[in-house]
Amino acid sequence: MAMARSNSVVTPDTTHVLVQHIHDDRRISPMAHLAGHVEPSFLGYSIGKWVDTDSDGRYDQLEVETRHFKGPRAFDSSGIPLHNDNQTIVKERISLDNADRDLLHNQVTVTDSALTRPWTVSKRYRREPDRQPFWREVNCAENNNHVEIGKENYMLSADGLLMPTRKDQPARV
Repeated sequence: MAMARSNSVVTPDTTHVLVQHIHDDRRISPMAHLAGHVEPSFLGYSIGKWVDTDSDGRYDQLEVETRHFKGPRAFDSSGIPLHNDNQTIVKERISLDNADRDLLHNQVTVTDSALTRPWTVSKRYRREPDRQPFWREVNCAENNNHVEIGKENYMLSADGLLMPTRKDQPARV
């Protein structure tokens, strides 16, 4: 997976997650917003609600459910396909760490007909201290063909060459 850099914009009606490495920004609408026909998309349709988990009067967790995916889709970067019925449900619980406010937790559960049971993973994101708000996902994924050199992202081609990921990017040998 590419190094994802994202920011969030929270409004009374919608939470927007702005992700640098993909062109479609994620929009999380309130639960009450889901009514009528929803057009499937590759990112799906996310509905969510803010929850006060410790009853202190402050919302501290965002619960999100995403459905209405458009296929074909892969489970992850391995290329394992999700079921072609496109009935995948992704549930997330997103919250800041109580002890370290620069650490964001996201518990993700995927339910799909291609899986024998729901699959859950816990992800952590660290805020970049010099660019607030700025969250960086660091994955150690197998077969990851993305490389970060300094502050530049590159991609390894199938023949093992280092390739630029944007126009006018400095060459590396």
